[in-house]
Amino acid sequence: MDRADVVDQAFRDRVLAGDFPHGEAPSGPLEDTEAVEIFRAQCLSRNLDRQSRKMQAAGQGYYTIGSSGHEGMAAVAAAVRPKDMAFLHYRDGAFQAMRSSQVPGTNAARDMLLSFATSADDPISGGRHKVLGSKALAIPPQTSTIASHLPKAVGAAYSIGLAKRNPPEHKVLADDGIVLCSFGDASANHSTAQGAINAARWTSCQSVPLPLLFVCEDNGIGISTRTPTGWIAANFSNQPGLKYFDANGLDIYQTFRVAQDAANYVRTQRKPAFLHLSVVRLYGHAGSDLQHAYLPKDVFESWEADDPLLHSARLLIDKRVLTQDEVLRLYRDAETICAETAAEVVTRPRLETAEQVSASLIPSPRDCTPGNGPTPDARAAAFGADIGQIDSPQPMNRLINWALTDLMLDHPEIITMGEDIGRKGGVYGVTQKLIQRFGPSRVIDTLLDEQSILGLAIGAAHNGFIPMPEIQFLAYLHNAEDQIRGEAATLPFFSNGQFTNPMVVRIAGLGYQKGFGGHFHNDNSFAVLRDIPGLVVACPSRGDEAAMMLRECVRLAREEQRVVVFIEPIALYPMRDLLLEKDGGWMSRYPAPDQRIGLGEVGVEGDGPLAILTYGNGRYLSRQAAEDLSAEGIETRIIDLRWVAPLPQAGILSALAGAEKVLIVDECRATGSLSEALMAFLHENCDLAHARHAAQDCFIATGPAYAATMPSRESIRQAARALWENGREADPNGGPTRNR
Repeated sequence: MDRADVVDQAFRDRVLAGDFPHGEAPSGPLEDTEAVEIFRAQCLSRNLDRQSRKMQAAGQGYYTIGSSGHEGMAAVAAAVRPKDMAFLHYRDGAFQAMRSSQVPGTNAARDMLLSFATSADDPISGGRHKVLGSKALAIPPQTSTIASHLPKAVGAAYSIGLAKRNPPEHKVLADDGIVLCSFGDASANHSTAQGAINAARWTSCQSVPLPLLFVCEDNGIGISTRTPTGWIAANFSNQPGLKYFDANGLDIYQTFRVAQDAANYVRTQRKPAFLHLSVVRLYGHAGSDLQHAYLPKDVFESWEADDPLLHSARLLIDKRVLTQDEVLRLYRDAETICAETAAEVVTRPRLETAEQVSASLIPSPRDCTPGNGPTPDARAAAFGADIGQIDSPQPMNRLINWALTDLMLDHPEIITMGEDIGRKGGVYGVTQKLIQRFGPSRVIDTLLDEQSILGLAIGAAHNGFIPMPEIQFLAYLHNAEDQIRGEAATLPFFSNGQFTNPMVVRIAGLGYQKGFGGHFHNDNSFAVLRDIPGLVVACPSRGDEAAMMLRECVRLAREEQRVVVFIEPIALYPMRDLLLEKDGGWMSRYPAPDQRIGLGEVGVEGDGPLAILTYGNGRYLSRQAAEDLSAEGIETRIIDLRWVAPLPQAGILSALAGAEKVLIVDECRATGSLSEALMAFLHENCDLAHARHAAQDCFIATGPAYAATMPSRESIRQAARALWENGREADPNGGPTRNR
């Protein structure tokens, strides 16, 4: 017999018999009418779980990870305000049901059942996934998340104080609001949870406002792995900068009182708190989970005997708020609502085509107040002595710095954050003087944790800011890539475009740093970014173009609500010369603030029949090789992709008009590189002979051999000459050719 049926029948029988689990007497500030609403939400959540299993059995439902045993979260919802943003654990159906009862015009049963059925009418995901979430309820959607939502909850809470001082145009959260995030006891062990809680404490200990309530729903088990007794309390009850609260989540009166105290502390003190809620897990992890395979029967039967709905019924009956018959009537009413609503929602249309599924990958543009550009006086004040050099050629790092300055002058909602970006001005000086120009509330020195940096950005974007986080080195991104992949880029998709977190992530990356850092500071692969749907990835190669591309990236984030990654080639930051020492051939003048390079617009130098298709450092080296090739009578055109995801397909084909052969020069490793995609694209879309010259599948060494595994001026010349003369690419290392 399904344990859901066992628990259901036991609830009915025990209420009729007056057989309730023991517990404290009802006490505290919870009023009778609100207590009934909490119980109603609990009954609804329980019957939604039961209905989801019936729908799955009938082939009409697709999700059975339920909230049964965690219904105490309805009391937590009652203790906070409906407009307090909530990032929820996947077992928080009761929280959403209770909040829905507080917001007119919402229908928790229908909304969640449409999600179970993956109906296109699902008001949060549009049929793409079963998610808790609602725009009207201030609940951004989460899927079966572990703890990856906690860093962005920290960011959202941090943004409340920023927005009070500097309100962005699209501000969402109230000045006196708080942010809530919930998670399980097993999730508390995850690095994202540990990092987020650490970041909150680190912030709190500096007396920076952070109104965030962590709620740990402790049911003592993570799928099949038991949590040691006392583990959560031992870990979180005595941490500096984090106020600890503890409640029995089976008791709605105690839970409401303690949650209200915790929320009031967070709201008035503007400091984070940790609410430890003891609950039970009913039915196993999900419908397919056979808990008797890994748990003794007496363990899960003891949880079932402690059914939170039985506790709520006892409390309400003891307080004479409801009778036994009224308790059962509320439960049966919820059952009827779920059954009747389910019968209707399974008839609603579902997504069918790839176009329908992918329609929400790219969010819709939003109206923004036009920026008129910074005034001459504002620029003069911000740039200071730099204004006198603005018309003289400069290297890339300085031009990016000036572009950031102009953008932050024009758009006060832009904030930057990262390791060492403020007082130090960044490892390579790219953010130098920005903290003096805009202050520490817009140029934020963070703790050394990439998950927290990106989480801060995502959360701030939820509140109307345009964050520009900096990841110090490309290799460091791997510590936190899921914050882009699993959180930032997926939000429009899972919310049907209703929630967005537009941002521009700046990353210093790629290879060719002479003798510094080895592979951890010279990471010649960004494959981890290229396969994320909807993400824009840009890579400039010269300073003036970097400035103009950065302006387009900000426009994409600000107006089109896109998530953009801007990869800045470290080796080109200080580059001044191209062919000869002190020729200044790779410096450029700062372009006027109104000039930008549009998404998909490629760069072309020359009109020779041999096209070299490249980006980043590859363009710089190809320019050098082109001089040598020209001396040999081989004329080239160099096509700089600039935008590496999505591929600028139309721009590439237009730039190849009149070319005869194409050499792809890719500084990234051959396997998983952009050159693989470009080879396939050329094969499918043009008849030109083409080959590629990529880096070896090897990490980068420290010392004189730093560039040995990557394309060079000479190896590009050899590859281009071999392709031009023989239709083949010569491998400078003596290995087999890698071409068509």
